[in-house]
Amino acid sequence: MPVPFALAVVLNDAARSDLESVVRAGSTPQALAFRAGLVLRAAEPDQPSNWQIAIEFACSRDTVSKWRGRYLREGLPGLQDAPRPGRPRAFSP
Repeated sequence: MPVPFALAVVLNDAARSDLESVVRAGSTPQALAFRAGLVLRAAEPDQPSNWQIAIEFACSRDTVSKWRGRYLREGLPGLQDAPRPGRPRAFSP
């Protein structure tokens, strides 16, 4: 059952600075920068809903909910890709 209200994201100065540096860095993978941007938007004073953020970032509401929740549970490491199941790659990326 969906949660009727989005969980509030409150960032201290250090966490906000870390997320902003991830978004600004040119070497950051785009998926990670996108996720960090979602969290930064969720932490703004107007407390936007998942729906509002999804419209602004052109993604689904479930995507916003997933990354907001993972950030609240795990912090910045939670925005990284989770390990994939199955056989490891035979060649390096």
